[in-house]
Amino acid sequence: MSLHPPFREAAGLWLDEDPDPKTREELSALIERADHGEEAAHRDLRERFDGQLEFGTAGLRGVLGAGPQRMNRVLVRKVTAGLAAYLKAKVPDAGSRGVLIGHDARHNSRVFAEDTARVLAGAGIKSFLAHRPWPTPTSAWAVTHLGAAAGVMVTASHNPPEYNGYKVYWGNGAQIIPPHDTGIAAEIAKIGRSDELAMPELDAARKSGLVVDLDESLHDKYLADVIALRAQPSLDGKNLIIAYTPLHGVGAPSVEPALERGGFPRVHTEPSQREGDPDFPTVAFPNPEEKGAMDRVLELARKANADLVLANDPDADRLCVAVPDDGSYRVLTGDQVGALLADYLLEVGPKGKRMVATTIVSSQLLSFLAKQTGADYRETLTGFKWIGNAALDYEREHGGRFVMGYEEALGYSVGPLVRDKDGVSACLIFAELTAWNRARGKTVLDHLDDIYRRVGLFVTEQVSLVKPGSEGIAEIKAAMKRFRASPPKEVAGHPVEQVIDLSLGEGGLPPSDVLVFKLAGGRRIIMRPSGTEPKLKSYYEVRVPVGEGESIADARVRGVTELRALRDAHQALI
Repeated sequence: MSLHPPFREAAGLWLDEDPDPKTREELSALIERADHGEEAAHRDLRERFDGQLEFGTAGLRGVLGAGPQRMNRVLVRKVTAGLAAYLKAKVPDAGSRGVLIGHDARHNSRVFAEDTARVLAGAGIKSFLAHRPWPTPTSAWAVTHLGAAAGVMVTASHNPPEYNGYKVYWGNGAQIIPPHDTGIAAEIAKIGRSDELAMPELDAARKSGLVVDLDESLHDKYLADVIALRAQPSLDGKNLIIAYTPLHGVGAPSVEPALERGGFPRVHTEPSQREGDPDFPTVAFPNPEEKGAMDRVLELARKANADLVLANDPDADRLCVAVPDDGSYRVLTGDQVGALLADYLLEVGPKGKRMVATTIVSSQLLSFLAKQTGADYRETLTGFKWIGNAALDYEREHGGRFVMGYEEALGYSVGPLVRDKDGVSACLIFAELTAWNRARGKTVLDHLDDIYRRVGLFVTEQVSLVKPGSEGIAEIKAAMKRFRASPPKEVAGHPVEQVIDLSLGEGGLPPSDVLVFKLAGGRRIIMRPSGTEPKLKSYYEVRVPVGEGESIADARVRGVTELRALRDAHQALI
């Protein structure tokens, strides 16, 4: 089988343009194998050159390799040129304010960061280049600390080792949202060959002042600001034993000193996972949510008799928590950690006008806590970019204080310091929360049970209905259309009290293909098609009041039984 001419021509042109010897060699071998009739090579080339990675609100993320559907130096240079053009058109002083560039420890991250700096220099825009790998939240913080016009973080977060990515922040320190994402994408589409871009060498750009190398003093300032977030700095944490893992990522050089300088010196870091390693050799998938990822740090916790277990993902913007539970350790869900942090900060922090936020697919528990304490509450679309911008809007429009925001996928932001997920500050504040509970004679699990007794026990489940192929996509669209046209009046005997169609911009959120059904008693169903897979996702939640004298375990049994009935009744309607 010979390579289809348009793909063959595109592959040849890419070879001429690609500055990376590794991807050039990879592509040359693929072309040769395809030209000799190897079907697998032919499919691989088609996948690489049929379209291109889309630049969206999270920037770019993809598998490393040659071709427009992969992450590589050609793509990074073109995307940076598009970003530069957009900044020059929209931000009058972008050249002098500059762009912050950070990176993690993944394959090619430093190379992509340096290429970004060179392209910006060629466009006359100064850049502030990180001196070493560091966490994503450090980059988000540094954008506003330095007064930069924008920021770039080269990271693929918790994706497997073959991935990398390119995340863009606006000058407010939050991830870009419309219209900036579409505006940058439009400029990227105008860029021609990457090897025709002006790209001075780094040393020349440094001498001209267009590349400024950052140093450890900036990171120390970030840590000082993180430590200043402590709600009760007088709480004694010297005897709190903490087991920690950065999962082969960049978290240790930030989390360890943040905890020690912040008053929690007894930190045991899992040695086999402490250093940055782009191959993540001890985990099948470098995400603390995945099965087995926490095994080593939990074993370390058992040996150290730890009072608290903390785990970051590789770019340290997420946090997973485990706590002692009857001789073992219980890993908390993202919703549980978010509720605990919010309840603690609302209890001990300043009162007055204040706000907490989460996403539509997170638990409703936070809304009940907010109502109970008189705090304002915001619910956003999925993605921390929306939480960061909601916090900024609230502060600007209402003059109130942003307390914290979270999403159920282990992302937390405490206060206004970082307008994105910050697993570093979340580690410190959760350690403080643990010490606070100990000082009042309680455990973290006691605290969680107290929350459930006050506002109810929330039980959640997600179901993904897979419908492959074009026929499956049509079925998913038809199901969403049917539920929009004729929403159910009741599900499992519970009246539907409100239907919110986010495609119409209802609920004050940007248009999105999402349906929300709010049922009596705090029950909820959410339906949305997956944006990347042929799946119809449904999210179920029930709220079970805990009776006086009733155990949380018994209440959970009731909640799970009710949730299953709600799920089954709704799935039967699809």
